[in-house]
Amino acid sequence: MTRRKIAMIVCDILLLNASYIIAMALRFEGSIEPQYLTIYLNNAIIITIIKLTVFYFFKLYKSLWEYASVDELFEVVAASLTSNIIVIGYLTLMSSYLPISVYIMVTLSDMMLIGGHRFIYRAFRRFKNNIFSESGSKRVLIVGAGSAGAMVIKELRNHDALKSKPVAIIDDNKKKIGQSINGVPVVGNRSDIGYICNKMKVDEIIISIPSAKRKQIRDIVDECRKTKCRIRILPGVYELIDGKVSVSKIRDVDIDDLLGREETKLNMEDICGYIKGKRILVTGGGGSIGSELCRQIARFSPGKLIILDMYENNAYDIQNELLKNYESLNLKIIISSVRDKKKTEDVIRNERPDVIFHAAAYKHVPLMEENPMEAVKNNIFGTLNVVQAADKYDVKKFVLISTDKAVNPTSVMGATKRVCEKIIQSMDKTSSTEFVAVRFGNVLGSNGSVIPLFKKQIAEGGPVTVTHKNITRYFMTIPEACQLVFRQVQWQKEERYLYWIWEIP
Repeated sequence: MTRRKIAMIVCDILLLNASYIIAMALRFEGSIEPQYLTIYLNNAIIITIIKLTVFYFFKLYKSLWEYASVDELFEVVAASLTSNIIVIGYLTLMSSYLPISVYIMVTLSDMMLIGGHRFIYRAFRRFKNNIFSESGSKRVLIVGAGSAGAMVIKELRNHDALKSKPVAIIDDNKKKIGQSINGVPVVGNRSDIGYICNKMKVDEIIISIPSAKRKQIRDIVDECRKTKCRIRILPGVYELIDGKVSVSKIRDVDIDDLLGREETKLNMEDICGYIKGKRILVTGGGGSIGSELCRQIARFSPGKLIILDMYENNAYDIQNELLKNYESLNLKIIISSVRDKKKTEDVIRNERPDVIFHAAAYKHVPLMEENPMEAVKNNIFGTLNVVQAADKYDVKKFVLISTDKAVNPTSVMGATKRVCEKIIQSMDKTSSTEFVAVRFGNVLGSNGSVIPLFKKQIAEGGPVTVTHKNITRYFMTIPEACQLVFRQVQWQKEERYLYWIWEIP
């Protein structure tokens, strides 16, 4: 038992006994009748033990009172009521009676004294922290005067190590301006962020609106960027699984927050009906796009999922993930390269897939400029190997994962992917296999995407490099890209020559 708990118990013993003296003094106007004082003194030890035991079961000695809130106050009230009811029962059994008014005043006194000294302790800690940690503390502006903002303020105050002091709140609700939350004033709306940060010497801004749409977040971040403050954000509602706000969940603003649109979702149940019970082969299944394809496929109970990848670590990771989440999944991992013509043909002959998703490719543009022969061997001849085997063994559908860089290609990588498209377009005219291709551009979080580079450049303070100052980039998430692939496969025979470029403004 810690010294703090021992001190708290000793303090409770003194206050519990003081409650009876105070109650009887009030009841008898300062002149306590000897018979009642004798009853109390004869039972004081038992009464104290009863109340301390009840307090223990109500966990009053386990709460961290520096973080005490209304919940802890309710515990004190409940413990006081329960313990005094038990004491009344005990005194009745012992034929020792005190006036009813004394019992009532003792109960109220317990609540005030027991709860009061705990909250005084918390108030003292806050006062001490404000006095001694003012210098060196970050001055924080909270954006959002809702329940999340209130909890962020509480969390910042409760974690001394953060050295963060909430000084003001911003909210677009005009009715809240001029009011305060936990002593922190609501001083304006988002258009005032720059002025407030300058006036109040703010060091950091925390956006605490978990329910906000991405466009709202982007607009708020645009205002915050006009300052020199560090910008951080509380995750969205979908990320707060336990429904509680914690400083550990507050993170730096991510590029994902700045897309300015909600994730596009398709009816996957309808689209992926053709997967159930079928044998599916995913080449490059350990990569960012390939692995997400495998995750989506596994949801719809394929007859068998075959993952072909030349990188054993990637394949191992997706294998563990899928088997953990889908215990009944019939999964096979093949370590091989699509450049190996014989092995590729053996895999398709032995596994007889109904659908092939061809995601294996080199896609780093600058690296392929330096290694053009590798790009040709892997992207072009690797694709040709898979295409020829798919045609030879009557695979029903073949989907090529292509890129927008195949449009009027200006790079080696783009040129190789354009050749791949020509291969399947040519093969489709004579084959019983349905060949289709899908193109997309920058996929957030995918290996080789420009996004990791942007993140690194921002983290290092900039600048963010782009090909041209007037360039416009279009982004999608990995799940969106995979949904596009599945939608492509659903197209009918006469539609399969179309190629999509998903450009989302």
